[in-house]
Amino acid sequence: MSLPQDVLGERAAGLPRAEAEYLPPMLATLTHNHFSSPDWIFERKLDGERCLVVRKGGKVRLYSRNRKELNRTYPELVDALRAMHAHGTPDFVADGEVVAFSGQVTSFKRLQRRMQVKDPEEARSSRVAVYLYLFDLPVCDGLDLSSLPLVDRKKVLKVLLEYEDPIRYTAHRNQEGVDYHRQACRKGWEGIIAKRRDAAYTGKRSRDWLKFKCGRRQEFVICGFTEPEGERVGFGALLLGYYDGDSLRYAGQVGTGFDNEFLRSFRETLADIERAEPPVESGQLPSKGVHWVEPEYVGEVGFTEWTGKGRLRHPRFLGLRRDKAPRQVVREEA
Repeated sequence: MSLPQDVLGERAAGLPRAEAEYLPPMLATLTHNHFSSPDWIFERKLDGERCLVVRKGGKVRLYSRNRKELNRTYPELVDALRAMHAHGTPDFVADGEVVAFSGQVTSFKRLQRRMQVKDPEEARSSRVAVYLYLFDLPVCDGLDLSSLPLVDRKKVLKVLLEYEDPIRYTAHRNQEGVDYHRQACRKGWEGIIAKRRDAAYTGKRSRDWLKFKCGRRQEFVICGFTEPEGERVGFGALLLGYYDGDSLRYAGQVGTGFDNEFLRSFRETLADIERAEPPVESGQLPSKGVHWVEPEYVGEVGFTEWTGKGRLRHPRFLGLRRDKAPRQVVREEA
């Protein structure tokens, strides 16, 4: 185990002090301009739940990107991180992603079965194994590393812990972003993240981190649902929207990507928040068999493109997101 002083040398002496406390996570910006550059590194884009780790005095707290505590959902990750205290690992704040796998590919849909669990014992007995990939280290051993170049923070992160499952280090590629993106798409990954080598950790959305996606997907506010038809149970489709300033814009509906268990259980959830009027702006809204709901839930949806009328083409539901507030959901533009 190495401290920042061991890796950074004299530079560590000039860093400000910092307590291991919650920090807002740094977020990436979508781009369709895929490139290669020696000034950037490239990491696999993991299809999971963002997780900020705060380890202080032997206590571990896991937080989502909107500061919801995740300890009860992922107790095995807490156990693994807490055990490191016995080996003298200092306090730190690390950034990462919790994932579950379907074969060799991270699967947000499979992770959904763990994200909804709130009982630690139920989580421990789950057949869905989860892993935490760490990729940044803004605070370590009482030092604020956020102003250091990204590659230096990753050097400290790599030697800080003895990585054993379920805790993993996120490796990266140098320079060859275009080729790595092509490989990612061939392997069925969500994409890659390009990060400027010398970027500071700013705790906000930045163009120092860029998303190279293999397909189009983003979060949407769930605004309502339609009645099921035929042998379908629960509901037929979810009605979607996104915020444009203070207005909630209608984005269309998604009717695929659900299993029967979700159709039944989420229908019951939505029934408790029904409302008479649509929460989205009036216009060409569906009316037949429609139930409008309060805009309290967020779902992630994959799709091929936006139509000229601002609707989703060929959408498919990927899962609920609890780590983003509805008001944060906007139309994601490159």
